[in-house]
Amino acid sequence: MTSLERSRPGSLVALAVTGVAVGAMLGALANTINGWVSPLYFRNIMGWDEVDNLWRASVAQGILEGLIFGLLFSVIFTTVVGIVSRARCPYLLGLRYVVMVAVFAMVCWAIGGLIAMGLATLSPEFYRHAFRGVPENFGSMLRYAWVGGSIWGIQFGGFAFLVLGSVLFRAKWRQLQDAAAQPRAGS
Repeated sequence: MTSLERSRPGSLVALAVTGVAVGAMLGALANTINGWVSPLYFRNIMGWDEVDNLWRASVAQGILEGLIFGLLFSVIFTTVVGIVSRARCPYLLGLRYVVMVAVFAMVCWAIGGLIAMGLATLSPEFYRHAFRGVPENFGSMLRYAWVGGSIWGIQFGGFAFLVLGSVLFRAKWRQLQDAAAQPRAGS
């Protein structure tokens, strides 16, 4: 029995748990930076007028949202891996795709922040009217835009790369199956 023929339900469980943990870590990392860049964003958007330590609260919020998105994305990706591989995927193979999705989600976090800053720079009036609680000061507005845009970037980018990662995993699994079948076809 080749290594790709053995059932690995434990690998799927480990992959699911890893996906949730990675989501929490990404949320913590993103809001560690975002809470430092614009605490005002969290005060205005989250309604945290009575919160003393906005940075710490923003990190906790990032962890919570990361857990939620991580759970959702993990269920989707683990289901895809389980169905495509018939629960035979080695953990490290699945982990490569989880890491790929996480890296690209963080890239989208930065791109989203930069796009929002560009939009705010291009038309401050539009930006102030389109989004709630945007400060009048230009520098504060750019920091505020970074935070909002980066949050959207990591969420939408994470989903887009979850889909792409699932498609790439399916292609890789088929390639591995074809390669494993080659020696048997010649015998």
